[in-house]
Amino acid sequence: MSYLNPLRLHFSGRFLTAPSTVNNDPTHYNNSTFKPEYQERGAGATRGWWNPGGDAYWRFIGCRVTGAFGADGGPAGAGDPVRQCLVADSDRKTAAKLADLDPEQQLVSEIWGLEVRLTTPGGDTLMRGRYDVAAFMDIWDRWPGTGGDGLAGAMYQSVITDLEWGPVDESPFLSALRDASAESGMLSIKFNVDMYDMNYKSPTFTQGRIAGTIGPAAAGEPHHLVLGRQFMPYAAPGGNFFAPAGAINACVGVVDEARGKVLLDLGNALPLVSPDAQPPSPPGTFQDLGALSLACLRPTDDGVESIPLGDIDYLWAGWYEETAGVVEVPAKGALTAEQLEAVAGNPLALLVPGAFGQPSVAVSEPRTGLFARADRYVYRLEAGEEGQAATVFATRFGTPLAKAEIVAVADPSQLQPTPGAPPVATPADGVSFPPSVTTGADGAARLPLTAGDPRNARGYIDGQVYGVRPIPRAVLGDPTYPFSPWHFISVLVWDRFAHDDPPTWHGALQPVFQQYANLYPVMGRFLDLSSYESVCANRNLLLLAFGLDPHDPNYMPAVRDLSGNKRSVILRWLADVGDDGRPLLGAPATAAAKASAAGTADADEAGAALEGIPVTSAVDTRRDVDPALPAPGKATAAARRLVLQR
Repeated sequence: MSYLNPLRLHFSGRFLTAPSTVNNDPTHYNNSTFKPEYQERGAGATRGWWNPGGDAYWRFIGCRVTGAFGADGGPAGAGDPVRQCLVADSDRKTAAKLADLDPEQQLVSEIWGLEVRLTTPGGDTLMRGRYDVAAFMDIWDRWPGTGGDGLAGAMYQSVITDLEWGPVDESPFLSALRDASAESGMLSIKFNVDMYDMNYKSPTFTQGRIAGTIGPAAAGEPHHLVLGRQFMPYAAPGGNFFAPAGAINACVGVVDEARGKVLLDLGNALPLVSPDAQPPSPPGTFQDLGALSLACLRPTDDGVESIPLGDIDYLWAGWYEETAGVVEVPAKGALTAEQLEAVAGNPLALLVPGAFGQPSVAVSEPRTGLFARADRYVYRLEAGEEGQAATVFATRFGTPLAKAEIVAVADPSQLQPTPGAPPVATPADGVSFPPSVTTGADGAARLPLTAGDPRNARGYIDGQVYGVRPIPRAVLGDPTYPFSPWHFISVLVWDRFAHDDPPTWHGALQPVFQQYANLYPVMGRFLDLSSYESVCANRNLLLLAFGLDPHDPNYMPAVRDLSGNKRSVILRWLADVGDDGRPLLGAPATAAAKASAAGTADADEAGAALEGIPVTSAVDTRRDVDPALPAPGKATAAARRLVLQR
């Protein structure tokens, strides 16, 4: 079971996320070359991009339940209270936080500390639970003709745990959902995000569109991945994030044999009409790709036979809001026994009109049906840490594949280094893993990740970022296999933190606090992290914030980019006060000693070399930011990764 289940609800509305953009530019991490104007809105080479005062908040805005279906696939009754419910975040905690893994890996942004609620229209909670941290997946160029991050569409999939149910007996649907989640104690949630507004003059600045689905989750299944039929597009030339050759992005389906249906999720798969299109269409309108249908492709002696399974009506007003892009095929009736037999061992495909009006494959499963991906695909490791392992699932035509050999290779090609900066993914021994693993009966294999010591390879940026790609050995050398650029594991390995003992402000900690003061000016509303006096005055508050579980939305730092080693030293320093009742100040060191202690001696030279080098993007930015500002954020990071790919 997962959200892609006959028993499910859909919701739509808007989301808000307001990251600080000072830290989008890796060169801003260099304390020795940081300038006050980097905290002002403007071009990144001389300013702090489009939202320097961002607070990293992530919230649901005006999200309402737009559809609900029972275990038999039928819609919830007209009088079921679920039809009036809202999807909201916490009413007892601060907002969740959006955090990038690293300034040179900004394409796996995670949501931390999110609480998900179903409420009545008056705000009474009917269900609440904790959203398991997850990063977005399958980012692509969804809205052509726009610029910056407004171009992108992406999706999040996770589970909601620690469920608390309110009085839901009056809702047959919610009662069924509660009962279906009783064994695992979890719900499955997936939502799509797009149409993000980066125009600081707009009333919807830092908001975007969201549509999602909630359903039951089974114990033992992946939290961030559907074990189903994986439609994998080929890449078209050009594009910024990813441009699918057939115009339709990656998507997933599940075959419901008992009901003779294929549940298909197109929520992050269909492109939007460009604002430049004529005649103009309302923002968020889907492109008319022509008649869209699902088929099964079965090999024959003469080639490939296309077996029609059903048409997909995706252009009616309100389709996306009411369904979040989830459809059942066929819409009426059921697949025949012969169709189900063909589907079981052959690839599924989405067809659109091609040349001369004949159906053409827009996107399909791989010819062999083979698929492998890590469930969780973002990791933060301490230098020398062992014990963390990624769980990789392998399937063939949606069925877990036992005894499948999964090859693991180092692959930094989707990371986003800054031209002229120290390279990513070096030293190579910063992270190690076995060359291959084999799946068990459940189709899962554990891929151990062991951290080495990055040896301060990037100077003023703590640690190093790596990419690890798991690949089914059976597809190696297959030129027809549609490898996804996003199916890899991102690993941040922090540097060892050298400090004086006992730790003091001047000894090792001032550069750490200074960097946070530089990169996150929103903190200046509460305290000056660059000031020893201000830090001392807020010692108890900082002890609390640094001591929280990282999953707590009040955890400090909000962006989760502080190593555990540094955090433990900071907590020790804050707790072990001197005779004056304040953390130890220590003696000021020489400039050279400071740089050496903070690991920035080589960084000064790199920072000086980078001054004046703009980070540019080929993305048209006219529509979503002030014309004076270049395209920043994910779009710029995505453009930077081309350096590695060349």
